[in-house]
Amino acid sequence: MSDLSVTTTEESPVLRKLEAEVDVRRVRKAFDKAYRELGRSVRVKGFRPGKAPRAVLEKLYGASMVEEIERTLVSESLPEAVEQSGIEPVAEPSIDAAAPSSDEAFRYTAEIQVKPAIELPELGGLPAMRPVVLVDDTAVDDELEGLRQRRAPMVDDEEGATAAEGHHVSLDYAGRIDGELFEGGSAENAIVEIGSGRFIPGFEEQLVGATAGEERQLTVAFPDDYPAEDLAGKEAVFDVKVHALQRRQVPDLDDAFAKELGLEGVETLEELREKIRTDLTERQENAAKEALHRSVMDSLIERAEFEVPPGLIDRRLQQRLEMAHQQLGQMLPHEELHQRLAQWQEEWRPDAERDVREALLLEAVAREKEFDASDEEVDAKIEDLAREQGMAVPRLRKAYEERGMIDSLRQRLAEEKALEFLAAEAKVEETTGT
Repeated sequence: MSDLSVTTTEESPVLRKLEAEVDVRRVRKAFDKAYRELGRSVRVKGFRPGKAPRAVLEKLYGASMVEEIERTLVSESLPEAVEQSGIEPVAEPSIDAAAPSSDEAFRYTAEIQVKPAIELPELGGLPAMRPVVLVDDTAVDDELEGLRQRRAPMVDDEEGATAAEGHHVSLDYAGRIDGELFEGGSAENAIVEIGSGRFIPGFEEQLVGATAGEERQLTVAFPDDYPAEDLAGKEAVFDVKVHALQRRQVPDLDDAFAKELGLEGVETLEELREKIRTDLTERQENAAKEALHRSVMDSLIERAEFEVPPGLIDRRLQQRLEMAHQQLGQMLPHEELHQRLAQWQEEWRPDAERDVREALLLEAVAREKEFDASDEEVDAKIEDLAREQGMAVPRLRKAYEERGMIDSLRQRLAEEKALEFLAAEAKVEETTGT
């Protein structure tokens, strides 16, 4: 006869209420064990170690022991209760329990979030949009020009040259408001790129025509929405001394330039153009594929209504926030980082829900269409991931196995097949994006 009885009720499509009753004999054993261990670990005045009567221990430690025994009974019996019920939790259960007593059965309830049953619509012919992939000569020329500019070294302009758009001006400046220097308004050997728009409006424009060695006075007004409130809307006068003017020395667009790039298989300008065209086409193809996938999932989401477990949204949101914390932890001050994370906690929730909704739908499609991933496909994916991460394949495989991630990787591959199926069966409209 089982010492644990369980009943479950459906509270909502994503919530089950589990009521568990632990037999009094099991409860009594939990009390006995807890007090035996307590007696061996505490010293009670007037008694030798381990000899204090239980009644004395109950009087001294009863309240805290009941709480501990409650936690023990729940933690030990809940996995059994969940298995007995057939429920598959997707988040930490919420427990409601009364204080246990050694002479009666212990009862508690657990509210458990589960995945919803999803009724899929017709999967063939979902409407979707895909951008047209078109790489013309203008796109190639623009990429070439950008490459030239990035490869152009900075050189001093000729003597007597006057500052114009595109010049990098090396200068000292000291700013005053109402005749007083203000914090952050002075610098030595600063670099100002004329036309970049990075300085206060009017600052760069008033440097046009300046020569090396010249001193100028610039009058500018801080914008009304300037981040520093003590400066916003105020007029400032800057004393400026120009040291040098530099320009980018853009290389000629010829075979020599193409060869100097050191790209595999590129010796001539024409070969460079073809490589750029190929790379741009590949990027556009990838972007078009992502757009198609997003579009077909939009259509599926519109046609399949279901409730999403809040716990899954919380978990996905936390993953996003942790990733942002790792990426920005060394770039932002501690206080600013945590202010942003608190802001993103709300802003990113809809995207986290979208992620979960997509994953549940793709899982349902994979199940309906019986998509699976073979051992060979899992091996190939691990090899790809190892190559991307610069790791040895055996090391990455061991990490996946030790963390129990092989099954989740297999599921992910099955969901990728489901997504490719939806895209292949979709009614696709080509769009130009204009």
